[in-house]
Amino acid sequence: MSGMEHSGGQAGKGRVKNAILIAGPTASGKSALALDLAERRGGVIVNTDSMQGYSVLDVLTARPEATDLARAPHFLYGHVHPATPYSTGAWLRDVMKLIDDGTFSERTAIFVGGTGLYFRALAEGISEMPDIPQRVRDRWRYELKEQGAVKLHSLLLREDSAAAMMLKPTDSQRIVRALEVLDASGRSILEWQAERGQPLIDRQSAHFLVIEPDRAALVGRIDKRFDQMLDKGALDE
Repeated sequence: MSGMEHSGGQAGKGRVKNAILIAGPTASGKSALALDLAERRGGVIVNTDSMQGYSVLDVLTARPEATDLARAPHFLYGHVHPATPYSTGAWLRDVMKLIDDGTFSERTAIFVGGTGLYFRALAEGISEMPDIPQRVRDRWRYELKEQGAVKLHSLLLREDSAAAMMLKPTDSQRIVRALEVLDASGRSILEWQAERGQPLIDRQSAHFLVIEPDRAALVGRIDKRFDQMLDKGALDE
């Protein structure tokens, strides 16, 4: 935790300086730590958990309560309709909007959650994939059901041999994904993957914190949280 006396801000090319990234398992205390740091440093908290972004299951996903929201600004919590597909790329675009709006210009950005892909995209950038229309998704899921993975792999081998050669004929999920991308964009998934985006944080000034509590203590915390969720009406959700 040393060396955290810097103010918030943004580096060149839109990268956030002095960001704090807090990761850890459920009930590890990461949200409490984020709140404490936000209050002491005048920071803002950014959700980095895929489930807490949806506008449902407030209790089951342990979204911040009103008392927490009053203590520090929170962003990207409960802002996505449950019927809306929300990918890592979509989350990253939402973070970019916060950067463009100047949210972190004078305040420390504190990213907290448990979704590793979000943290990786934030620190390393990701290969932006095209949006896949629902009709395209439905088509290839139907074809998978009707033909099976091996036949679809043969089709991919004809249409995009480079991508097919990197996949096992039984890897149905990745085969379908490659066909979806090719169908929707007219480009190989390998071309998209080669166009890796830029990190959104300045890694040199960032602080990476991973909470790893004692296993026995963590189990106790999870049990306690479960009881609290029941008391708050989790079954009704």
